[in-house]
Amino acid sequence: MREPIAIIGIGCRFPQANGAEAFWRLLRDGVDAIATMPSDRRQLYPFSNFDDTALDEINANWGGFLDGVDQFDAEFFDIAPSDASAIDPQQRLLLEVSWEALEDAALTLEQIAGSQTGVFIGVAANGYADLLQTGDDQTAYIASGTSNAIAANRISHYFDLQGASLAINTTCSSSLVAVDLACQSLWSGQSSLALAGGVNIFANLGISPESSELLSKKHRCQSFAATADGYVRSEGVGIVVLKPLSEALKNSDRIYATIRGSAVNHNGRGNGLTAPNLQAQESLLRRAYENAAIRPHQVHYLEAHGTGTLMGDALEMKAIERVFNSNSLADSSKQQCQIGTVKTNIGHTETASGIAGLIKVALALHHRQIPAHLHLEQPSPYIEFAKLSLQVPTVLTPFPLDEPLYAGVSAFGMGGTNAHVVLGSAVSIPNPIASKDLANHVLILSAKTEQALRQMAVNYHDFLQEPEVAIAQVCATAIRRSQFNYRLAIVANAIGDLQQNLSAYICDRPSSQVFSGKANPKKYKKQPLQSILSAQEIPISALNQKHPEYTLEQIAFEFSSLPELEPNTHQLLRDQILQLWVHGVKVDWSSLYASSHLAPISLPSYPFERQSFWVQQTNLNEIK
Repeated sequence: MREPIAIIGIGCRFPQANGAEAFWRLLRDGVDAIATMPSDRRQLYPFSNFDDTALDEINANWGGFLDGVDQFDAEFFDIAPSDASAIDPQQRLLLEVSWEALEDAALTLEQIAGSQTGVFIGVAANGYADLLQTGDDQTAYIASGTSNAIAANRISHYFDLQGASLAINTTCSSSLVAVDLACQSLWSGQSSLALAGGVNIFANLGISPESSELLSKKHRCQSFAATADGYVRSEGVGIVVLKPLSEALKNSDRIYATIRGSAVNHNGRGNGLTAPNLQAQESLLRRAYENAAIRPHQVHYLEAHGTGTLMGDALEMKAIERVFNSNSLADSSKQQCQIGTVKTNIGHTETASGIAGLIKVALALHHRQIPAHLHLEQPSPYIEFAKLSLQVPTVLTPFPLDEPLYAGVSAFGMGGTNAHVVLGSAVSIPNPIASKDLANHVLILSAKTEQALRQMAVNYHDFLQEPEVAIAQVCATAIRRSQFNYRLAIVANAIGDLQQNLSAYICDRPSSQVFSGKANPKKYKKQPLQSILSAQEIPISALNQKHPEYTLEQIAFEFSSLPELEPNTHQLLRDQILQLWVHGVKVDWSSLYASSHLAPISLPSYPFERQSFWVQQTNLNEIK
């Protein structure tokens, strides 16, 4: 049996949900994120002067829309503003969300640069290329900026990742196929780490009256319902960070869920190129669970493709019935499997739909709750729920508490490429706090600009309102993030202290526990920290002689572990180290919490300073 793959980081943006925590709240609370096109979005389209009637004619006035698809922090990613407008917003969003996923996994640029990390991205839409071709400001960046192949390559280039870098287009199954390929790369040893996901943005709606017939006149995905009449289009981007489970456990990574197996196939000739195929879907499911060494009757939840078409949904359920109701599944003692689809919340994100479903399931397994399936008042007459061992949860439903959990995710492509991924709940391991609590904790934050650092401080202050946040976990996670030149360090022994001192920094109030400044790494490049402190008459050598097993940073902060030394000596040493760090001295903070084996937690992501980069309106007017 192949080793499970751990999902250790998640980055995502879906309608009304920026980030994994916001996405979980949307799912948990049963939010319907479909809405009419925002007014600011219309200004980006070449038909922005069309009225609602004109948009309704092509069924394009409703959907799941992301905020600020024209926005990007070009400076953060070392891209000239003059070039950023020539880069497809899908590529720009993938860069930001990949950064957020790696932050969530507590991985820094320095740790992954030059590694055999693979990048696998589902991407198909190219509407932005059509807009750019009409403009007069042609640049060399248009070719690379609008190539879907570059969507994956740009991530690998920026992060200096030297594993496989692939863009995948199998239409609606693209991002789940990307996950399968990432897992195959990890299982084969070709990659040591992988980023997998997909993106779908309406840079240019491009909906013809003919294709609009596939869309719901009710503007909702009413999957499995008698009133289902098609799907509603949606935007989204999602990335997961994947690592072999043994490596994740060794590194004390936070594990959302594990991938136990997967399968990809094609319909073959079937009933037509775009027609679903019952036998192919059945074969796909059987092979996925065989590869995962999981029997279908063990599965607690299925995330269906379920676009909301009467015949498509019925055929998918028929394939599930053949696999999940066969042989031992007829046993009345078998648990009832729940089934739903994220499309009832956010619509059909097309090339990103597989990753949307997978992230939903990973979060559900992590929180051990199944989000409600929306818009199901009357079940479809074409689905015989009474004969199925399946139940559609219409309210937030708990998973069983004391047993391993298993779930599956499906995605089917319009051209016949199908994918299914089998997930399991994370391995239950203790997450101990150090037996010797630090007398003082240190929170270190950094950003590329002073404005971003202040916004980060605000975001952390708000985040610390959460009732179950532990100061050790916050500080231990923060030290595992990339460090930039604008720096803030705060000493505290409780969450309340952190909040007060964050407020002091935000409001420019002096505090002896707050250290901030701009680093000048060149100044201290060749000077070891110990020699700098010794020159300031701090008795480092004496401390090290008494306790050679302690690193410099541990001596500075573990007051309670060294009672025979004067507290003032420790405080002086600690303050000097923090002052030097904020001004550019390299300090290895990892030893502070190394013995605690604390898994990272989700903290506020980097506050990108986003500006609008889009084709000029004068050029858009030419293609009306």
